[in-house]
Amino acid sequence: MNNVHANVQKWSASSRLFHWISALLLLITWAMMFLYTNSDSRLYIDLHKAFGISLLCWMIARVINRIITRAPPPVPMPKWQQILSQLSHFGLYALLIAMPMAGLLMSVYGGRPVDIFGLFEIPVFVTPDRSAARFYNDLHTDIIWPLIIAFTLVHISAALYHQFIRKDNLISRMK
Repeated sequence: MNNVHANVQKWSASSRLFHWISALLLLITWAMMFLYTNSDSRLYIDLHKAFGISLLCWMIARVINRIITRAPPPVPMPKWQQILSQLSHFGLYALLIAMPMAGLLMSVYGGRPVDIFGLFEIPVFVTPDRSAARFYNDLHTDIIWPLIIAFTLVHISAALYHQFIRKDNLISRMK
């Protein structure tokens, strides 16, 4: 069980790239919201939205990559851990798609188009509706965001558990 020199196969280069850029986009999106709540500038909320839509597009491409790219053989672990790993990964993917979708719907139902880095704008494509905007705001901030934090902490904790407790070299698969 504790094999320091476990030989594990890496994820494909595209899968590793999708993984790390997803994490980076999530961090940048969060940082823009943090900066917005601690300043008077609308620049940060506009960047938050643009990076959020970027994350949405990236995650859709990531799902396509995951479907067409073979996964490496799983690291040996109990069946219950394998099932929890698959469920937590599915949950993260779903949340990282649902979060920007809810944010986009919050904006457009609020009557606000979404500017994408000054390159183009996603117009208001629905009839503005304050109650729908509030619903998507609550979904975006009060439900999905805490779930993303929880699932991310579980994901990182599991990786660290495998690396430092099980010593099965799991983290090297994503380097």
